[in-house]
Amino acid sequence: MNKATRKAIIAGNWKMNKTRPEAKALLEELKGMVADIKTVEIVACVPFTNLETALAATEGTNIKIGAENCHFEKSGAFTGEISADMLAEMGVEYVVLGHSERRQYFAETDETVNKRTKAALAAGLKPIVCVGELLWERECNITEEVIARQIKLDFFGISADDLKKCVIAYEPVWAIGTGKTATADQAEEVCAFIRAQLAKLYGAEVAEAITIQYGGSMNAANAAELVSKTNVDGGLIGGASLKAADFTTIIKAAENG
Repeated sequence: MNKATRKAIIAGNWKMNKTRPEAKALLEELKGMVADIKTVEIVACVPFTNLETALAATEGTNIKIGAENCHFEKSGAFTGEISADMLAEMGVEYVVLGHSERRQYFAETDETVNKRTKAALAAGLKPIVCVGELLWERECNITEEVIARQIKLDFFGISADDLKKCVIAYEPVWAIGTGKTATADQAEEVCAFIRAQLAKLYGAEVAEAITIQYGGSMNAANAAELVSKTNVDGGLIGGASLKAADFTTIIKAAENG
């Protein structure tokens, strides 16, 4: 990664895990382990039910709290949904949008990801926008076409100034929760392609400033190699973020990367 021009960010995506007592225990353990980390932004993206607990547990620490999704409307008859303004009012700083599981199981599209991203930005949140190809798409050798389309649609109508407030997470869908991981070279290749697409749309200076994470089964064993790559600026971490020791190892790899 190039920490001279952009921020290294390690964000944990807890998914549907941890009760409030479990969340508090994990964050209490984690914050002691990472208290001396200065050059990496540390984020825990937790279930909605854990947000208040997480915010209280990390108050005054170097751990930021994020949500795992938000709706694109400010309010209204959307039973079961949470707005960006609701998250911002709580003190949440980040929000994950367009995760492959949301796209797969909850019919989210590039259009709704675009709307959610705009809503999050309007509320003052920092979106972590996920893009990535299916295994079939990689096997058909259309990874670049898929990624280019997602970048254009997910950020349609978003200004360069607002783009700078976003993080992009490249998550090859075939490497989410499968134990498979893109090689460091594969991750670098696609993250570099994403940056090249941003340069076409927004200019090289803006593209160089955007943090691009890798989000496909990054763990304590492979983190150092992944974050050693020029265009891999951290990670969106799934299972490994649920263990304080493993998450800390990944954070320290990013600090040294």
